[in-house]
Amino acid sequence: MTILQQEPIAALATAPGIGAIAVIRVSGIDAIGLTSRIFRGKDLTLQPSHTVHFGTIRDSENTIIDEVLISIFRSPSSFTKEDVVEISCHGSDYVIRQILRLLLKEGVRMAQPGEFTQRAFLNGQFDLVQAEAVADLIAADSEATHRAALTQLRGGFSRQLKALRQQLVEFAALIELELDFGEEDVEFAKRDDLRKLVVSIQRVLRPLIDSFSVGNAIKNGVATVIAGKPNAGKSTLLNALLNEEKAIVSDIPGTTRDVIEDDLFLDGIRFRLIDTAGLREATDTIEAIGVERTRQQMDKAAIIVYLFDAAETALTEIAEMEADLKNRTIPYLLVGNKMDKLTEAEMTEWRLRFGKELVLIQANTGKNLDKMAQRLIGFVKTNAIPGSTVVTNLRHFEHLTQTDAALLRVLDGLDEGTTQDWIALELRDALHHLGELTGEITTDDLLATIFSKFCIGK
Repeated sequence: MTILQQEPIAALATAPGIGAIAVIRVSGIDAIGLTSRIFRGKDLTLQPSHTVHFGTIRDSENTIIDEVLISIFRSPSSFTKEDVVEISCHGSDYVIRQILRLLLKEGVRMAQPGEFTQRAFLNGQFDLVQAEAVADLIAADSEATHRAALTQLRGGFSRQLKALRQQLVEFAALIELELDFGEEDVEFAKRDDLRKLVVSIQRVLRPLIDSFSVGNAIKNGVATVIAGKPNAGKSTLLNALLNEEKAIVSDIPGTTRDVIEDDLFLDGIRFRLIDTAGLREATDTIEAIGVERTRQQMDKAAIIVYLFDAAETALTEIAEMEADLKNRTIPYLLVGNKMDKLTEAEMTEWRLRFGKELVLIQANTGKNLDKMAQRLIGFVKTNAIPGSTVVTNLRHFEHLTQTDAALLRVLDGLDEGTTQDWIALELRDALHHLGELTGEITTDDLLATIFSKFCIGK
């Protein structure tokens, strides 16, 4: 692939604000030569790639702006595959502004959001899935999101899909060739081989599609709703898990009237804990709104923790609630609070009746909260195979789904003896979505939308 050395761009690559060190990145045509004009030290244009040089940045009057380290990366051995310079200076806002001003005077322009990564993509450094993973990696706030982004950045499923797409392209070409000989009843593409290829692609696609529910939860935080009747101890449980007084705790029923939310990190996974109003017949309009919001949160939850007072609640009542929870098809955990009020026989009875779906705790002392935490972690990990690729991006999920639907129509067409032109049409649709997924088919609007979400210096 020919490397596109575009007009030189520059941007602050580190977070804005005062800090010890800042890094300004420059990339494009003559990036090294342009930077050398404001640098006093070794002649940067004569230095090899992947070297670092100490010197000063000076203005046109030879006034020292800062002492800096200059890192040189020559094309194609750089992030963008263009010539790249990284200027490590002190993190003063004034210093950063002055260096950027000097670069602009030399003909460099300010970079657009994500423009460095976009150039890397256009120059074949990686495909579109990997490019998007760069933004996910920067935004990762937990071990799980970091691991998912890193897997995508290192190739994830895109290399496998590109290889399968190439095979599908070859079959599609043969089908198209048959259309040119429509009057001669020839068959260049063996239908049995096409069927086998389509099935093999679906075997790759469907686990990826199925992984999106857990992948989306990992990326955005696992929405974990704590529901139950008033005075079950929901706010106490939230405070105990967070180890802070986040919610007001009171013996007065109906104290919590709105949704309270905070993050809890367990084993590298971010859980969005959501404390809700108690489920009961509301006594006033405000409480009624709170109860309705509770039900809405339960409908949107990734996991429901149904908390109840084990000493004051009948087994039959929880059995009815469990039936309702099962109808929601959302993973749930029954948590019996205030276990200190139960006898050993009563605890045994609870455990025998509900088995692994139940955890008995003492929220105000933290007893057995570790067991509850392990159950929450288990809900996520049982849906994500360790080391496997998990789809976290909605755009990827939509294209994977559309590809699978088109391939399913191809199989239906083969079963029903559909004409070549119909099969060719569905193959084109599948190829289009696979191509847009990995970036083999792109539009300016698509790239603008994706890279506009990046930070300026990336």
